[in-house]
Amino acid sequence: MATQRTAPRSPRRQPPRSPWRRRFLFALKLLIALTVLALGALAIAVYVARSQLPSFDELKSSPNGQMIRVHASDGSILVSLGPSYGEWLPYAQIPQVMRDATIAVEDRRFREHPGVDPIGIARSIEVRLEKGRWRQGGSTITQQITRTIFLNNQKKFGRKFREAILALAMESKFSKDQILELYLNKVYYGGGAYGIDAASRKFFGHGAQHLSLAEAAVIAGLVKAPSNYSPTADAAAAVGRAGVVIEQMVRNGYISQGQADAADPDGLKLAPAPAQNSARYFTDWALPQLDTLIDETQAPLEVWTTLDPAMQREADAAVRANVPKGAQGALVSLDRDGAVRAMVGGTDYVTSIYNRATQAVRQPGSAFKLFVYLAALEAGHKPDDTIVDGPVTIDGWSPRNDSRHFSGNVTLRTAFAYSLNTVAAKLGQEVGFTTIADMAKRFGITTPVNTHPSMVLGTSDVRLIDMTRAFASVASKGVAVTPYGITKVTANGETIYAHEVDRSHVLVAPYVAAEMTDLLQTAVNTGTGRQAQIGRPVAGKTGTTTSQKDGWFLGFSSGLTTGVWMGRDDAKPVAGLHGGTAPARAFAAFMRPAVASRPIEQFDTQVTLPEWQLEPDEESYYGQPDNGVYVDENGNPVDQPAAPPADAPAPGPAGTVPAEPTAPDGPPSRPSPQQQLDDLIDRVTGGREPGAPAQAQPRQPQPRPQPRAPVESPPSDRYAPDRYSGERPNP
Repeated sequence: MATQRTAPRSPRRQPPRSPWRRRFLFALKLLIALTVLALGALAIAVYVARSQLPSFDELKSSPNGQMIRVHASDGSILVSLGPSYGEWLPYAQIPQVMRDATIAVEDRRFREHPGVDPIGIARSIEVRLEKGRWRQGGSTITQQITRTIFLNNQKKFGRKFREAILALAMESKFSKDQILELYLNKVYYGGGAYGIDAASRKFFGHGAQHLSLAEAAVIAGLVKAPSNYSPTADAAAAVGRAGVVIEQMVRNGYISQGQADAADPDGLKLAPAPAQNSARYFTDWALPQLDTLIDETQAPLEVWTTLDPAMQREADAAVRANVPKGAQGALVSLDRDGAVRAMVGGTDYVTSIYNRATQAVRQPGSAFKLFVYLAALEAGHKPDDTIVDGPVTIDGWSPRNDSRHFSGNVTLRTAFAYSLNTVAAKLGQEVGFTTIADMAKRFGITTPVNTHPSMVLGTSDVRLIDMTRAFASVASKGVAVTPYGITKVTANGETIYAHEVDRSHVLVAPYVAAEMTDLLQTAVNTGTGRQAQIGRPVAGKTGTTTSQKDGWFLGFSSGLTTGVWMGRDDAKPVAGLHGGTAPARAFAAFMRPAVASRPIEQFDTQVTLPEWQLEPDEESYYGQPDNGVYVDENGNPVDQPAAPPADAPAPGPAGTVPAEPTAPDGPPSRPSPQQQLDDLIDRVTGGREPGAPAQAQPRQPQPRPQPRAPVESPPSDRYAPDRYSGERPNP
């Protein structure tokens, strides 16, 4: 039987490989390769970062920011700014509740992760996808301390990547306990406090070794948002956040529910905040100047200033004692070289940090006539030159004196002493309003000065410090005086800045300054500034604006120039406010003790009385504002507002109403010329009171009586109607 031959089998064909599978395998291999490379690069980066990390001791001493200590002229500390550091607490001395509270609320897997927490990052991304914005951070404690020491808070991927590398390097070099020790001693807790000890002392008044559970919870809760959860800023928010921390401690097994219930964050007593005195107005003005004076931004700074603590206390007391109720007050005092010896920017720094001495711009009223008369004297006028006090119209503007009367021929000295508005207008027309504006700018007025005719009455807004600077330059015999507050700055024991006084800038000739001082003396000794007398030579000028919105007095004596302003921040009228009342009294109250230890200095010109027969009547003492005409913001005349009732009492110091003395025989009689001259000499030298009988030996100055309340106008036949004048002097 023949065998059957079978045909050979053909090989089995494999199905073709899918292109997507090939691509997937290639991508997988590529991903594995890239992952290996990335891990290798990461390991190298971490190794390099680790090798460059400072030692633990070096990290402990690294600064968190620039510390600035501000010294007064006597070396005492005015204020310390910048970071505040408490005692460094080793890990073993940090209370357990503080460690547990921090880990519970900031990084509950701190003991498990290698510096970066993948689970925390994943949760943060999940919340981001759900909420549409970042609501939960994934930074570990290690990343936070890395950011504090080496980086900044910019929310950029590059910064986050560097932060992660450094965190891994930190974990590979230091133990968990060391990292937590760094964190608790260096992280920022708000209020300038770095570290738990500084925070504990700031908020609770004791060191961190004695923190209770509730206190530790408050401090641990501050890290997320120091400004929002600060106990001193928002106690309710701080307590609420502490409650969250305590809940997390219970959830993570650090404390029992019974311990949590007994913590009672609501019952915590905070340490009282340090008193903020008026010297902060000065430091707030002076310290920003460091940006232009020095380049050092890292090393701790010692800043030495011109402020005299004793003068500052007197200035603060003088303003508070004399400012009318509901009004604000400001004072600046400059030494002969421009050193700011006292600065008060308001009645209470705690309730208002707005510095009215350097920031507020207000109309100066007749105090601006300083520049009018400076321009006239420079143009060739003399204090004894005669000018007609009579009606005048300039471009449709007709100024009037407050008395509504004219005095005929008067000297410039008389016109300035009684602040005659018509004379100021005539002088402005003669020398040019642009010339007066230029004179104001020459003497340091930094705000815009309009050139409307009414500008001679002080309708341009100015700053108190600028006006005080102008008067100081007159006192300096025409040489420019520039206010300054910083004398030197040291860093690490080396002087990096020292102030140099520039006395080379001459503003007006010395004889012009001397003649201006002559006029200013007269205004104080027999004119509108009588209440600024202090028993030694004083030169100065008052200023009062329309509706009694602003009261000014600026003057100088014994090398010290002081400016005072009073008024309301909303520019509403203040009943009874005149430059010659509360501001002049505050000037005198400050200057008496301020210059008490300085030798009496006579001015280059002797005091000369104006025509005695122009002494204003009693109504003039408390009449209308000294700039007379009421003008709008463009300097155009407007209707006069209603005057306050004649029997309305004028506020005295701190809003009190002084007693009104009565005279059984009616209005006082006019003193004789000789009697008036004798009284003037006694006022200047600090001798007997005006009108008292002469004595062989002058006695010590006596307190001046309080001003009397407004009185009815005297009989019309008391003085001839052409015998009274402009701004109201004060007895």
